[in-house]
Amino acid sequence: MVTTRFAPSPTGRLHVGNIRTALHNWLLAKQAGGRFLLRIDDTDAARSEERFVDTIREDLAWLGLEHDGEERQSLRLAEYEAAFETLREAGRVYPAYETAQELELKRKILLGRGLPPIYDRAALQLTDAERAAKEAEGVAPHWRFRLDHSAPIEWEDGIRGPQHFDPAQLSDPVVRRADGSWLYMLPSAVDDIAMGVTDVLRGEDHVSNTAVQIQMFTALNAAPPRFAHEALLVGREGKLSKRLGALGCDAFREAGIEPEALVALLARLGTSQPVEPIAARGELVTGFDLSSFGRAPAKFDDAELARLNTAIIHQLPYDHVAARLPSGMGAEAWEAIRPNLETVAGAGEWWAVVTGPIEAPDFDDETRAFLALAAEMLTWSEDPWRDLTGALKQATGRKGKALFLPLRQALTGRDHGPDMHAMLPLIGEEAARARLQAASA
Repeated sequence: MVTTRFAPSPTGRLHVGNIRTALHNWLLAKQAGGRFLLRIDDTDAARSEERFVDTIREDLAWLGLEHDGEERQSLRLAEYEAAFETLREAGRVYPAYETAQELELKRKILLGRGLPPIYDRAALQLTDAERAAKEAEGVAPHWRFRLDHSAPIEWEDGIRGPQHFDPAQLSDPVVRRADGSWLYMLPSAVDDIAMGVTDVLRGEDHVSNTAVQIQMFTALNAAPPRFAHEALLVGREGKLSKRLGALGCDAFREAGIEPEALVALLARLGTSQPVEPIAARGELVTGFDLSSFGRAPAKFDDAELARLNTAIIHQLPYDHVAARLPSGMGAEAWEAIRPNLETVAGAGEWWAVVTGPIEAPDFDDETRAFLALAAEMLTWSEDPWRDLTGALKQATGRKGKALFLPLRQALTGRDHGPDMHAMLPLIGEEAARARLQAASA
């Protein structure tokens, strides 16, 4: 069974970049009838906060990305310890004693010589006596995973195609800090094995991590999952600005963005498929295709999101929004007002026009006489707007803007808005006549 996972660290709210990652993993799993798992990567106790675990769950629920299981890395420390011991017994992890300052100096020297800043494996040259002396001095080691340099690392990437890395051109990664805490890569590989993850879809900034992790899977006697690395998000200016990079579900909700609009945009952003206001989640699932992903950065445009949001709102049924509408506003009113909305919250403004009071403009004498006649001629029927305007046209000879605009202004206080065929029945006969009379006085 295809199994994907989304693995956020609870150090802040989900932002637009990792929302996209979560969505694509969800789509990949659902298209295959598989499982989408949530893994909370909370091994960094100093930075992880429980409140962000809660908001991650809330945001995924708001987006409609239900998961089929959840794991917490902080509850799996014994599994990481066991895997670490397995690797240590096999000689695949080793202690290193350089300080951060010493490592930075080495890096600068290599860069100054025009060489890649690859760790020189100096720790492997230490004798037992030298290691004992370091520890006697109170220097606790950090631990590195020893890459096997005997063969290239290769895999067929689901987006980038054939990948080839020379392990000798990679640094042996630090997997455990001197204080015993874990870095990302080893626990992630251990969890992917335990959770049965078959497909890892993530950003292209993880490509070199994947090369390292493939060797970790092999060292732990497990087959690596399939990997795919998608291009990163950028803004209209060519990079993802700090503002856009910080945009999360809370900010989108406050701006009146519907989850369907955000999902419709991010589902196809960076692919050859058209970004369309598709509210039906099943259509996005069916059309999801890794082969359609391009290598160019995916441009996130909040103006495009706003346009999609408007189009999505114009599709939403009353039952979907009823709980967010003003008291007393029913399905008929929603159908009438919906075409003029950019956000659902905007319905309140138009419902206030329906329920009143309104403030009509000051009219000239000729227009007031016209509105007084309208008040007299108003009759209630299946389509009172059609009947009223038809009768007034015949009686006065007015047509077009001269006929319709004063009536709209007197009845709604606005120059434009929802179709008056739908608005007038919502206002009601008594209120409509009173508004026409007041405007004509």
